[in-house]
Amino acid sequence: MPEFAYKAKTAENVTISGLVQAATEDLAADSLRERGLTIVYLHAVSSSVLGQSLDVLKRVSIRDVVVFSRQLAVLVSANVPLVQSLRILITQTPSRHLKVIVSEVADDVEAGTKFSVALAKHKRVFDAFYINIIRSGETSGKLDEVLEYLANQLEKDYDLTSRIRGAMIYPVFILSGLVIVGFLMMTFVVPKITTILQESGAELPISTRLLIWISDFLSHYWLLLLLGGIAGGIGLFFLIRTKEGRRTWDTVKLHVPIFGKLFQKIALVRFSRSLHTLIVGGVNLPQALTITADVVGNEVYRKVITDTIREVEDGNPIASVFLHSSVVPFMVAQMLNVGEKTGRLDHVLEKLTNFYTREIDNVVRNLVSLIEPLVIGMMGIAVGLMVAAVILPLYQLSENI
Repeated sequence: MPEFAYKAKTAENVTISGLVQAATEDLAADSLRERGLTIVYLHAVSSSVLGQSLDVLKRVSIRDVVVFSRQLAVLVSANVPLVQSLRILITQTPSRHLKVIVSEVADDVEAGTKFSVALAKHKRVFDAFYINIIRSGETSGKLDEVLEYLANQLEKDYDLTSRIRGAMIYPVFILSGLVIVGFLMMTFVVPKITTILQESGAELPISTRLLIWISDFLSHYWLLLLLGGIAGGIGLFFLIRTKEGRRTWDTVKLHVPIFGKLFQKIALVRFSRSLHTLIVGGVNLPQALTITADVVGNEVYRKVITDTIREVEDGNPIASVFLHSSVVPFMVAQMLNVGEKTGRLDHVLEKLTNFYTREIDNVVRNLVSLIEPLVIGMMGIAVGLMVAAVILPLYQLSENI
């Protein structure tokens, strides 16, 4: 939908500016007048069909939300009124889509809508975790403190995700390079060498015959393999979108060698950090667990948390399900049990978050340090197989000539 930049005056003669979405300029003007605004100017920001198509595809990134939250926390902590803070951030936000959303939120808040309710209209950008934290700040009258705490937690989550992704870029790049080079070798280089061996009529070792078979298969059926890989990827994508498929996929991830422990620690950090933030923000335990179940990002842990919600609502301890779960370390369950009994559950959750965050850092650092020797080993094996399958038969053939 087209966007229109506007500058207008409120009933109190305060000049405001922002963006509004509407099908036409007349409808945009009508929308502003319905809000009680007097239009100073109004013009289209993007009118091309291509620009509108790209705008539809574009989404608000997590980084943009993190930066917005930090800037809003700073402004509100400096006693700048909420509506004015939002108006300021419209010009500071680089994402055009977020500009539109912040403009609409500012208009709603200025019209008397609660900040959390205004944010809830844009759930694709601000999730239930975000909205409930803001709601708790409004209820307690400590919106500035809650915004500061929320910004800190969002930055920690973003930093954790960025570190993990950054650590995975190098191995993925190396493995992709090895696959591409191997494919080119098997389809272009190896056939020319093995042709000489086949024409010699000599008895070829099994390693050479296997190499020739693989090379012929890749040369003749590479398109079929490519289409099969694409079809398999699409099928896996849609399978994961189903409830059972997602649960199976998440179960497999937790049992993958080396990486399974990393996925487990990531889920535990998300659980402890989210639950700690919500409890400190004043959200009651059953509701905090409900929101955390959606944030944890793993269906296996989601089920554990969902079962825990029923236990808590029935008056049982929070650790009752965790103590009997195979995916939750015994230490975590015991610490939660002690934290609840002593009334320091928030403190225990913070300790768990710090502990598993350090554990993730150590695992990622160890993985990065192991990548280089693994790559060297894989290259050594590949070279050894090539020598055994190609070079040695050629050497024997030259000796017989």
